[in-house]
Amino acid sequence: MKSKMFTAVLRKEEDMYVAKCVEVGTVSQGKTVEQALAKLKEATELYLEEFPIKEESKPLMTVFEVAESAKA
Repeated sequence: MKSKMFTAVLRKEEDMYVAKCVEVGTVSQGKTVEQALAKLKEATELYLEEFPIKEESKPLMTVFEVAESAKA
């Protein structure tokens, strides 16, 4: 089976780590970084079984700054 690399962004939220796959938008969580990544990998594999990626593209990632007074 051919493998493919994906990008994961993790964020600590209270007592859990939330992991998101940038390329396909799958999200999972776990009590540790390792657990969150393992669950994200499983969720992404299941997603790709149903919705395979048709073209090879890489996301453009950057950062931006907002004023601290901005409200969510």
